[in-house]
Amino acid sequence: MRGTEMTVASVSKLRASLSEFLRRVKAGEEILVTERGRVIARLSPPASFVSLTESLREMEGQGLVKVGTGKLPKNFWRMRRPKDPKGLVMKGMLEERGGQRLGRGKPRTGSSSGNRAK
Repeated sequence: MRGTEMTVASVSKLRASLSEFLRRVKAGEEILVTERGRVIARLSPPASFVSLTESLREMEGQGLVKVGTGKLPKNFWRMRRPKDPKGLVMKGMLEERGGQRLGRGKPRTGSSSGNRAK
């Protein structure tokens, strides 16, 4: 497996920590399941599953990042935004985008807004 050690877990250990092992499989890790010291199964993400890069997996293992599920809470867009009185988030975003602001100010080309039949 790409030069990394594969995790091995007994059936009893797997039962006790199933959520944790499934989280690791979602992150792209393969887990061998053993019974009385003999491998009986392998847990792995589906073939079409895009696995995380090795560095991201390492950072998750160290507790530096938390990989999301890809689902937002139902009320996400109605939630209050955190306060940023110094505008640090906007400064960082503009720096990352090379100073371009998207979504406000300039109309986008190819937009269908305003072209609706009445």
